[in-house]
Amino acid sequence: MLKMITRFAFEPSFKSLWNFLHRFAWKGHRSISLYKKRMTEGRRVPPFVFISVTGRCNLSCQGCWVTPTKGAEDMPPEMLDDIIANSKRMGNFFFGILGGEPLLYPGLLDILAKHPDCYFQIFTNGILLDGDVASDIARLGNITPLISIEGIGASGDLRRGGSGVADKAIDAVRICSKNGIITGVATSVCKSNIDDLVNRKFVDSVASLGALYLWYYIYRPVGPRPNPELALSEDEIIRLRRFLVDERSAAPLALIDSYWDADGKAFCPAAECLSIHINPAGYIEPCPPVQFSGERYEIGCDLEALARESKFLAEFAGCAKGVGHGCILMDRPEALAKLVRDGDYIDSSGRDGLAELDKMGHVPGHNIKGGEIPEKSLLYRFAKKQAFFGFGAYG
Repeated sequence: MLKMITRFAFEPSFKSLWNFLHRFAWKGHRSISLYKKRMTEGRRVPPFVFISVTGRCNLSCQGCWVTPTKGAEDMPPEMLDDIIANSKRMGNFFFGILGGEPLLYPGLLDILAKHPDCYFQIFTNGILLDGDVASDIARLGNITPLISIEGIGASGDLRRGGSGVADKAIDAVRICSKNGIITGVATSVCKSNIDDLVNRKFVDSVASLGALYLWYYIYRPVGPRPNPELALSEDEIIRLRRFLVDERSAAPLALIDSYWDADGKAFCPAAECLSIHINPAGYIEPCPPVQFSGERYEIGCDLEALARESKFLAEFAGCAKGVGHGCILMDRPEALAKLVRDGDYIDSSGRDGLAELDKMGHVPGHNIKGGEIPEKSLLYRFAKKQAFFGFGAYG
């Protein structure tokens, strides 16, 4: 833990560290405080906003839900700018920027540069993150790239639908770290990569590249190519959870998850109104893989009112909690399909999302009764008890 803190203190540039502490940590704490106050008043307004700026991508991953066949591919730049400005009026200053591949979005960094009082996390595969892009990110100082590594060698290429993808991502991590940027690595654990990724050797190798945090997902078999055979078993999910708990105090970087609370109980950030997602066409969704909506964002609208008064978001939260506190897509996809049909809600996938949902079977999720493993680290217990899930509240 001391090594991790020392790395955070001395490896990033002063500008990156200052923006992390002020724009992310301090303002994030204030956003959470406002969220808690609003919840006690019965106002469901999330403290974190995630925005998918494009549906275009330069890879074709297994289990990807971002493959629209109709509708908007890129969010209008005026809408992106307006969403950020609107969110700030709600007291929100942290934004996850997703795609597709967000670095394919023209002028992305120019738009983010207009909001130096905010903190942005860009979810990227790293292929386009070269020295010039890293230099621009370092100059702005209020952006952290989260770079995906989905496996090593052939297994990683198969997962991503490309060639040499892991090597390109590794290069991107090195480049960003050399530019003094607070950089993270994300990985989605499935059957084909669990042995490569869930071990101390991988953690140390990511730290040696200069990454300061490592965020573990659980693979979700969604989209037009769900590949459910890659889904983890309950034993493998418990193995991942135990690994995270055991390694948090010893790893030389922060190990992030947003699946379990401090006591190891399953948790859904969207059901707790911790975050919302806005897709490239402006549809407001509970989280990125749940591609159904009741409202659409329009430039100049009141985002707080949309979130607070959304019947769909409220019914989704009730449905998700009613079937357990894990991921409804994995635990009870038929319950979500019924909610969407009964409410005549919008399929915002750009495909036939309901047909995909109907085909989904049950696969193990992180809500495993009797498999709860409480956090050992006092720091992580404090963070989770504050409901401050840090990077990637949508997980």
